[in-house]
Amino acid sequence: MGKKRTISDTVEELELPDLEDSLSPPPPVSSSKLRQALSGFAYNPPRPSTQTRNKRIKLEESDDDFSPIEPKTEPLVASPAKRKVVKQVGTPSPRKQKPIQKELDVPHAEPPNWRETYDLIKEMRKGISAPVDTMGCASAMKDESRRLGTLISLMLSSQTKDEVTADAMIKLRAKLGELTVENVLAASDATIQECICKVGFWRRKTGYIRQTAQKLKDEFDSDVPKTVDELCSLPGVGPKMAYLALQVAWNLNLGIGVDVHVHRITNRLGWHKPPTTTPEQTRLNLQSWLPKALHPEINPLLVGFGQVICQPVGPKCDSCVLSTRGLCPSAVKAKAKSRAKGTPTKAKTLKRSLTEVMKEEGVDLERIDQEEDDQAVPGLGGELDEVGPKIKVELP
Repeated sequence: MGKKRTISDTVEELELPDLEDSLSPPPPVSSSKLRQALSGFAYNPPRPSTQTRNKRIKLEESDDDFSPIEPKTEPLVASPAKRKVVKQVGTPSPRKQKPIQKELDVPHAEPPNWRETYDLIKEMRKGISAPVDTMGCASAMKDESRRLGTLISLMLSSQTKDEVTADAMIKLRAKLGELTVENVLAASDATIQECICKVGFWRRKTGYIRQTAQKLKDEFDSDVPKTVDELCSLPGVGPKMAYLALQVAWNLNLGIGVDVHVHRITNRLGWHKPPTTTPEQTRLNLQSWLPKALHPEINPLLVGFGQVICQPVGPKCDSCVLSTRGLCPSAVKAKAKSRAKGTPTKAKTLKRSLTEVMKEEGVDLERIDQEEDDQAVPGLGGELDEVGPKIKVELP
């Protein structure tokens, strides 16, 4: 048998390194070796292939010989230069005029008893002299050559009483002479404003009058147009003015001129179901059922009636026949008349003196005075009451 191997013999054969030698730092590495070792981790951008590089070189070399193909083009025609629109200060921006509605698609129903009501209003108007009868737009129409005066009068009448409008028209004629387009354009703003300064919105209406005169000269041969749409294209002119101008200036019955009086009175009479909220709605309703022969006269008829009797505030229903006949659903019952001036009130009646009360009851005041004198109390003097009858005093 061989000799047994011990553990120490095995360790000596393996020649294991010393522990201190294994913990010692590694030997230094040269910088060239370090760069070579780290070069594997550096980013290298891809290089173009030889084939791609050769193509680019060939294209660069052939640039001098390259001539691009010019496309066939037609000769350019210069477009017209756009005119720059400069808006003047104080002038309204141009807007496309909407056509005025002439009639309803579905006519309004004819109100009951309207004819009786209409005839009664005409009877009452015979005894009434209203401002519209002498100072309305018809008074500005002296002859056929003065249609412009009618149009200007209508433009001034908006939000203005007839008396103020008539006074302004008198001043305009005195300053400008004949109311023609040429005279209006020749007048300054200050001259026109001096004449119409008491009219409502007189500054704005001054501009409307001058702009209207200029448009009449440029587009309508210095005359008033004959259609509603053309009239409404003028600054400051609406459907009411247009229809009235056609009736008065041209004697054309094309519709009803509805102002605040016509709008208010026809609604008070219950002629609109449901009630209308604008004069234009009122006009379309009335035109759908009122006979056309009555269209020109209904405006001055109801305007005068509204100026004197059916006023906006405090209508005189006690003077109106319609309220007594039960034809006006908006009639206001008259209040009880107040006492006459000087009539004593209840408080004053209660303050009457005792003497007046006793006289009314028939008491003989002289007999009472005599009895009191006989039973006068010594030391108290004469009369005890200087105001009323003497009062008998009883001592205990």
